[in-house]
Amino acid sequence: MGEIDLYDRLVDLAKRRGFFWPSYEIYGGVAGFYDWGPYGAVLKKNIIDKWRRTFILNHQDFVVELESPVIGPSIVYEASGHVENFTDPIVECLSCGRKFRADHIVEDKLGISTEGLTPEELTKLIREHDIRCPVCGGQLGEVKTFNLLFQTRIGPFEHSLGYVRPELAQGMFVAFKRVYEAMRNKLPLGIAQIGKVGRNEISPRQGLVRLREFTIMEMEFFIDPEEKRCPMLAEKAEVKINILTQEAKKKGEAPKQYSLGEAVEEGVIIHPCLAYWMGVAQEFMESLGVPRENMFFEDKLPEERAHYSSQTFDQLVKVSRWGWIEVAGHSYRGDYDLSRHIKYSGKDLRAHKRLKKPVKRKVRKILINKAAIGKRYRSEAPKVIQLIEKTGLEQVLARIKEEGNIQLEGYEITRDMLFEKEVEETINVKRFVPHVIEPSFGTDRITYVTLEYAVKEKDGRLILSLPWDIAPVKAAVLPLVERDDELRSKARKIFQILTREGIPAIYDDAGSIGRRYARADEIGIPFAVTVDYQTLEDDTLTIRDRDTWRQVRIPSQEVANIIRRAIEENIPPWE
Repeated sequence: MGEIDLYDRLVDLAKRRGFFWPSYEIYGGVAGFYDWGPYGAVLKKNIIDKWRRTFILNHQDFVVELESPVIGPSIVYEASGHVENFTDPIVECLSCGRKFRADHIVEDKLGISTEGLTPEELTKLIREHDIRCPVCGGQLGEVKTFNLLFQTRIGPFEHSLGYVRPELAQGMFVAFKRVYEAMRNKLPLGIAQIGKVGRNEISPRQGLVRLREFTIMEMEFFIDPEEKRCPMLAEKAEVKINILTQEAKKKGEAPKQYSLGEAVEEGVIIHPCLAYWMGVAQEFMESLGVPRENMFFEDKLPEERAHYSSQTFDQLVKVSRWGWIEVAGHSYRGDYDLSRHIKYSGKDLRAHKRLKKPVKRKVRKILINKAAIGKRYRSEAPKVIQLIEKTGLEQVLARIKEEGNIQLEGYEITRDMLFEKEVEETINVKRFVPHVIEPSFGTDRITYVTLEYAVKEKDGRLILSLPWDIAPVKAAVLPLVERDDELRSKARKIFQILTREGIPAIYDDAGSIGRRYARADEIGIPFAVTVDYQTLEDDTLTIRDRDTWRQVRIPSQEVANIIRRAIEENIPPWE
């Protein structure tokens, strides 16, 4: 099967066999939205479960999971920088009025990368090369920025602006202090989340590779910035990964192989914990059927990185239609997010650690002048003092210095009600803002990649060679002859045994046995269990392997155990 038609053949297979198709088809479809069908939805769920096992359950001593709302108030995304920075360049045709991603139009026309170019630079390229509307050939206008956040209102109030989350990260940052305290104030701490996000893409294309609504599997791994070690890395220090460094990228060179230990020692990866999770991510993609040679990590240039990132690696995988596509991003976010939320919320989101040796130092303290408040407010003085403390002494003093006298719930707070004093104190505990390492995976994109790498051809027939543990259906139960009631009855009993044992299975007695094998192969079912006339004599079955078509006989009472062992322990039935 040639690479040229692999994508088209997969799309056809996906529609016929119930994996995926464009949403709202009966109304002509809406770009950027796809349905996952009966088998696709289960495959995607199985990939999510595998990610959860790999990143969360296998690291339960320091990784936990939470679930936060899909919609957040505007202030959250102002603090995160998304309202200001989460944009793409847009250009409008002055003739037909259609709007396009300006960078995509320039890249398609000139065959160059436009990452990091400003709207002004894109406009200049469009003018210099007379790039026209790809639909009507009309002149294109000035390139502008378009914010990708889906906007909504929370409740019936005009001022209560909200956004659909474009990533999962902010829910984890906002909840950090709660989780940190619940997990007994220990670092490192990974907070993971899996869920839907929305990005109002200008002109989504590439099918499942670029969607307006999709699922992300993401973790924020909080660390002490002074701790330069990563104890988990030792077990993966020798794991080899392919990295395209910034320097190699600028020179047009190919990715180079590094062990994770080497990459950290040479400063290619700036933190050992970032290297560790990149190693885990590579193994995860390999377990889905992507060979290591078809995968590499690209170190993004400063102008290509998101506003929060100190270092970002895109994990790229090769596919037939679009070449190298990103399936995951691995970012060192530093203290950007927590620091911003501390600033915007006024809340203390710092972690703390006990110092080995107490330290004496002089510190500036803000104190309340109770005498001044008592003189002015007399019996109401306790209420005013409580109000100042609730608002926060730092915040109140900062406002007074900036604005002069301020009002708090109708009470005037003046400069003489607060004073600053330098005192010497013994410090036993240090408070600090943790740094964050983020592995983030696009689930829909990964599910598509898994499907593409699973498509095989054998004797002119398509086989969906999915890894056994993520295949949506594990077994097809087939009576050898479709019209024999005795065979059908026995096959039904075998089917019921498997389903009672929690093994996803289908029963199929329609058509010739060859046609039913072909259907099962296209759905990606690892094992076909056939009930034949020998079954009626000695209570044995044949079990057929999807990929090799090899068949062996097994006792019918062992069928559930044999299939479960194959799925859970990767032990083939013939062993």
